[in-house]
Parts: sequence; structure tokens; C-alpha cells
Amino acid sequence: MLYIRVTFAAMEKDPEKAAHSKDSAAYDADKTATVIVQTKKWIVEVVVGCNFCPFAAREIKGNSIHYQVETATELAACLQSFLQECVRLDQDETLATTLLIFPGGFQRFDEYLELVALAEKLLKKSGYEGVYQVASFHPRYRFAKTVADDPANYTNRSIYPMLHLLREEQVEKALARYPHPEKIPDDNIDFARAKGEAYMRMLRESCI
Repeated sequence: MLYIRVTFAAMEKDPEKAAHSKDSAAYDADKTATVIVQTKKWIVEVVVGCNFCPFAAREIKGNSIHYQVETATELAACLQSFLQECVRLDQDETLATTLLIFPGGFQRFDEYLELVALAEKLLKKSGYEGVYQVASFHPRYRFAKTVADDPANYTNRSIYPMLHLLREEQVEKALARYPHPEKIPDDNIDFARAKGEAYMRMLRESCI
């Protein structure tokens, strides 16, 4: 599981307009495999390498993370895929968590935040409140009250937009065993700012 600060960010005004058609996100098997390889590298090099999540290495070693690439860009289809990942966790207790990756969609951060909000509402509507929780990662992630180039944003800046689905009970147990878990977000911010924006950007881009 990846325990990183997941507080809703302020919406970043992105002047770029992403125009995505239904066909633009059509990925073949090789491209899908590449996205998963890159995402795994980001987790190892950034999330684990920077110790942003003290629990991620164990899940990697246990092969308990599922990676699902969603090629659709329509909101309804992506939410349906999100719900399917909840069902996957229902049916496979060997999985601790799943990463639903959107390589072709939600490039604008404000659009992505809408997806996150709707995914959380869908959890409640589907009876999953208290069972699963969502963590958010995006290439342009920006926390509230930060500037765009604040290195702290890189604690949640992934190489692709993605939704991270976690088992809430496992999160609570992991945090209970960890000394002072409330310090994890601030420690991550301090680390990223000490390294600087250029270093954090280079480290993330090396995964692509």
C-alpha cells in the first residue's frame, strides 16, 4: 500500500486543453505492458526509493499489487473500471491493493479531481465505505496552498494519472504498527523540499 498525503488539492488552472476522442487512447498489448513497467519503476524508484510509503516495499516483495491499465477516456467507462477493481479485491484476498492507471485520459488536473470525487462517491453508493479507500496520484498533482513548482507536490506526482485503491482495514493495521504515522506526510514533504524540484522532477521522469 502507498501511504502518502491524499488530502484534496486545490484545482490547478491548466491552460492546456486536452482533447481526447474515444479512439485516441487505444493501447495495444505492448503499450499496456510498457505503462505497467514504467509504473512499477516509479513505485520502486520514487515511492520506495524516497521512502514516501514505508509499507510499499513489503507489498512489492509479496507481489500483492495489481496494476490495471484503463485505455478509455470517457468518465463513465473509467468509473465502471474503478468499480470492477473493487470487485477484483472482493474476489482475490491475496491482493492488498490495485492501481488503476489512465495513460490516455484526465491529463488536466481539474478533470482528474472530478474523477477522484466521483470515485469516492461511487465507493459510498456501492457499499464500500469503510472497506476501500482511494489515494490520488497525477503528473500535475498540486496540493492546496502550494505553488506549481513546490517539490512537495512530487510526493503525489506520478507518471500517469491513476487511482490507488486500498483495503481500509489493512491501512489501519499498518499504521497502528508504525511509530508516529502522523509524521509520514510531513517527513515526505521535508524530504522532497530538501532534494529540490529539479531532482524530484528528474527522478520521476527517469521512470518514463
